[in-house]
This record gives sequence, structure tokens and C-alpha cells, in this order.
Amino acid sequence: MPMSMMRLIPIALVAACAVLAVPAAHAQQQKEPQHLDWSFDGPFGTFDRGALQRGYQVYKEVCSTCHAMKHLHYRDLSALGFNADEIKALASQYQVSDGPNDQGEMFERPARPSDVFKSPFANDEAARAANNGALPKDLSIIEKSRAGGTDYIYSLLTGYETAPEGTKVPDGLYYNPYFPGHFIAMPPPLSQGAVNFSDGTPSSLEQMAQDVATFLTWASHPEMEERKGLGLKVMAFLVLFTGLMFAAKRRIWRDVH
Repeated sequence: MPMSMMRLIPIALVAACAVLAVPAAHAQQQKEPQHLDWSFDGPFGTFDRGALQRGYQVYKEVCSTCHAMKHLHYRDLSALGFNADEIKALASQYQVSDGPNDQGEMFERPARPSDVFKSPFANDEAARAANNGALPKDLSIIEKSRAGGTDYIYSLLTGYETAPEGTKVPDGLYYNPYFPGHFIAMPPPLSQGAVNFSDGTPSSLEQMAQDVATFLTWASHPEMEERKGLGLKVMAFLVLFTGLMFAAKRRIWRDVH
């Protein structure tokens, strides 16, 4: 075989592999999250307390069956607008392990506001065993850990759909174009009317997804409103300070030419 043809073979193989890889890469491309206008966007944005409370209800009644929030305490719910008695009542609905007692034994008691959110499983192994080997993510800081943040959470929850023709979904997985790789182990968690909101808000799929995305964003950034308020105060001080310095300069140096 001529030397020139031997040199062309590797080039041809590389080109062929590149051509074959394009459709596969395109098929797995993650869809850009939908963008919503969130109440907490921008320097003056704040959390909607109604949305936070509804989002907590969605987490409590739907998400908490699989997903833990190990970085939150029940007392933290005061930021959502719940009063002390309401928080005590919410916490007491759960039984947590405590001890040892005087006999050296562990015991169960109603949760207190100072307790962390109760996890749905005793450990990671139990969580995997109950979910076909998949470990449900802790949702305490999920908004921080996903590109797209709140928009990604909303899009993922509302984005389940039938796979395109010719795409085979592996057994035990579901098709969601917003999820990296498109195949996700979590079944669609929300459905129309899955939660009866205590404030009477219609529980459409989009409403539930929007509210729980707001709640999970607050969980990741509980200091957001305080941080924004401090930033505005600092900016106001700097504007005032700049004005005072300019006035002082004009007064001190007005006779110097």
C-alpha cells in the first residue's frame, strides 16, 4: 500500500468517528431551562411568603418521602412566616430518635423546633434499597448545586415528557430533556392536584413546581433578603459619603486656583 494512502487512513477514521459522534452528542444535549420572573430576582427582590409556605407544603407532602433536608431545622420555618406555636405543631408531627435515657436505651419522641428535618431513610444504604439503587439527593442546597438554579428546578419538575421517536429509555428511568443525559431515575413527582394548598391556591403542576422551587431557593439562600438589605444600606452610605466628601473638597479648596 502506498505510503500516502497509509497516512490518510487515520485521518479518515478520525473524521468518521467525529461524524458518528455528532448525533449522539446532540441527542444528549441538555435543554436550556425555562426562565420565570421570580419575586426574589434583582437587588430589591424578596421571597413571597405565601409561595414559601406552599412550597414547604409540597416538600412535606411529596418530596420528603424520598429527599432529606439535613441542613434545615424546624425553627428555621419562622422565616417563612410561621409563628412559634405553628412551628411546634409542624415539628411534633414527626418522631425522632433520642437518648440514651437513664437505662442507656435510645427512645422515640416528637420532634422539637431545635431538631433538624427528619430524613425519610435511616441511612444512604436504606435510601438506595428503596429507590432501585439510586440515592435521592439532599435538597438543602440543591439550588446552589445545579446550573440554572431555580429555573432548572422548575423546568425539571415540569419537563417530563415522552421520549422522541427512536430513543429507547432504559428500564427504571424516565425521559426529561432538562436533566443531564435526559434519563432520570426519579419518577415525575408532581401531578395535577397532588397537594391541596391550605390557602386555597389551585394546585396546578406549574403552581406546585413554582412554589417548591421558591422554597428550595430560600433553603439554599436563607440570608438573601438580609444580604440585599445590607447591600442597599451600604450603597446609600457610599452615595451620602461621596456627596459629603465632594462638599468638603469644594469648601476647603474653593480659594485655590
